[in-house]
Amino acid sequence: QVQLVESGGGLVQAGGSLTLSCAVSGSIISASTMGWYRQAPGKQRESVATITSGGSTTYVDSVKGRFTISRDNAKSTVYLQMNSLKPEDTAVYYCNLKWPWGRVFWGQGTQVTVSS
Repeated sequence: QVQLVESGGGLVQAGGSLTLSCAVSGSIISASTMGWYRQAPGKQRESVATITSGGSTTYVDSVKGRFTISRDNAKSTVYLQMNSLKPEDTAVYYCNLKWPWGRVFWGQGTQVTVSS
């Protein structure tokens, strides 16, 4: 059974930082694309950041320069370092794993709340 478990969410003041972690079990991640998505109340789920098996990264424009995605294949873990947080970053953040042939798996989500 493939499981993704996020951790590191919480309440932080604007301008602060948080690091999210996603631990994967039941599958290797070295050949997979990993990503972080978020969903704010009343909004569509959006891709925040992705990292391919080769280490290439993408970011949604609103977080460029503030967020960094990274992976540690040996630990089967992907991270999202979030700096200079803004209230509009408030959302449930989800970890995502995509196999090369397209199958995707999701974590349960972790709440990030940024206060003014």
